Amino acid sequence: MSQYQAPVNDMNFLLFDVFKVQEFWANNDALSEAIDLDTAKAILEESAKVTEQAIAPFSREADETGVSWDDGTVTTPTAYKNAFNVIAEGGWIGLAGDPEFGGMGMPKTLAGMHEEMMCSADLAFALYPGLTAGACLAIHAHATEDLKNTYLPNMYAGTWAGSMCLTEAHAGTDLGLIKTKAIDNGDGSYEITGSKIFISGGEQDLTDNIVHLVLAKLPGAPEGSRGISLFIVPKFNINDDGSLGSENKVTCGSIEHKMGIHGSATCVMNFDGSKGFLVGEINKGLACMFTMMNYERLLVGLQGLGAAERSYQNALAYALDRGQGKGLPRMKEGATDPIIVHPDVRRMLLNMKAMNEGGRAFTTYVSTQLDAAKYQPDPALAKISAAKAQLLTPIAKAFVTDISLDMCIAGQQVFGGHGYVREWGQEQLVRDTRITQIYEGTNGVQALDLMGRKVAMDGGETAKLFAIEIKQFIAEQSGVFPTEMAALSDAVDDLVAVTTTVLTKAAINPNEIGAASVDYLHLFGYVMYGYMWAKMMVAVSDVEDKKLASSKIKTGRYYFQRLLPKVASLKLQIEAGAEILFSHDTDDF
Repeated sequence: MSQYQAPVNDMNFLLFDVFKVQEFWANNDALSEAIDLDTAKAILEESAKVTEQAIAPFSREADETGVSWDDGTVTTPTAYKNAFNVIAEGGWIGLAGDPEFGGMGMPKTLAGMHEEMMCSADLAFALYPGLTAGACLAIHAHATEDLKNTYLPNMYAGTWAGSMCLTEAHAGTDLGLIKTKAIDNGDGSYEITGSKIFISGGEQDLTDNIVHLVLAKLPGAPEGSRGISLFIVPKFNINDDGSLGSENKVTCGSIEHKMGIHGSATCVMNFDGSKGFLVGEINKGLACMFTMMNYERLLVGLQGLGAAERSYQNALAYALDRGQGKGLPRMKEGATDPIIVHPDVRRMLLNMKAMNEGGRAFTTYVSTQLDAAKYQPDPALAKISAAKAQLLTPIAKAFVTDISLDMCIAGQQVFGGHGYVREWGQEQLVRDTRITQIYEGTNGVQALDLMGRKVAMDGGETAKLFAIEIKQFIAEQSGVFPTEMAALSDAVDDLVAVTTTVLTKAAINPNEIGAASVDYLHLFGYVMYGYMWAKMMVAVSDVEDKKLASSKIKTGRYYFQRLLPKVASLKLQIEAGAEILFSHDTDDF
């Protein structure tokens, strides 16, 4: 009974009124020939049609069916085959791909909107094309021209899919512990031997071939992560004429039985002397893989956001329809009211609306930085955008997914007992979204990456760029929404203050970084969402859609009054420091 309608109006508002991406496109030679406002709107409309009609209606059926494994063969839900064909034939996998190899060359801002719609429609299904697009990024950035010509056209076309094979049973976050081995065959190929676990789409029946990106170590490689290399290992070897050849020595040993994303095949993959090909330089594989992993981390944020959006839509429809109890103004009348009259239901719905729309604006903002880093002709400005995107990536992955799970649970709560029943679809969204906090680096690891690597390693300088940018925006909008702008300014001051405090204390006690990291990531996230809401509130003055404009201003004020104040409590938690965490001996737990 779960329905989905793509929020195209909100997406258009963000792209063309808030961030005005059409101006950047028009002034950039690489993009002006590929995309303009009308083309972008048409692409969004078509993406909405595809996701609403070809994917979303079958999400629950696919969840109920799941995937099955039989002697190495994986069978996906029946509806997925047609849906994947629709996606492949429409060129959606190569939406942001290089046109030289058959991609469409669209900017990340537009591709990100499509990815969110895919994840709203069915998060589990979205993993197959999403991982393929991510694998293409790594191949495009680091592989030889021969490898790019061999693999990219078929992957963009959706006739071949991609997977990334990192994790081993004993090596999760610490990839330096991997044991998969690579032996140079002396003919340009390598023999790959080892086993990988938790491989999404490692085996499936949707494409003719699967292109695995595998991390492995050569004999004599340096210890730890410095000795990792990256290899392309196809399921089927490729003949000289580009056709599929013999089956490679790659097998699926089993699939996992999971809490959610039942339609996604999570595989144990065995490489038994498989033929592989080096991507990038020897011992530089982790850096190559991070090209894909950083893409996937933003995609994971969009997965959470997509599920939270669908949860909100379902909850809103239910709240408008479900009669239960009476609102205070009607306590003397006999008829029941729809539950949307009740303050707590309104609180949950408004939390969802404010955080979802803030999250969509934030992920779009991150995408604008990625586009600027790629297409900005001024090297200095491109470098700044790249640094900003790097800093925001863990927030886009971890804060967005932490909030998204909360929003999915809120949507389930609106339904009451019916939210716990499978037929309404809300419990599936909760189960599916839970994984987004875990894979592609757990959210705790993302917080350590933000605080310990991105912020601490440059003394907080990149973080200060955002404080400067936001303060400048506030100054430029002097007199507009003064209460909200003042609250945002105070929140930015709190962010700067805690950044300085943690870095100062960490110089004496290194545990301060880890103790502060998750709260710091959340504080940073709430400040960035506040910045996004301020930008949206300002942008509506030029919008013809008065209903949208009114809704944005009301929701923005709700965010500043009811949600941004969380910054103050997070600041106090951070300032409490690391000492209390380590006051317990092991026996005290």
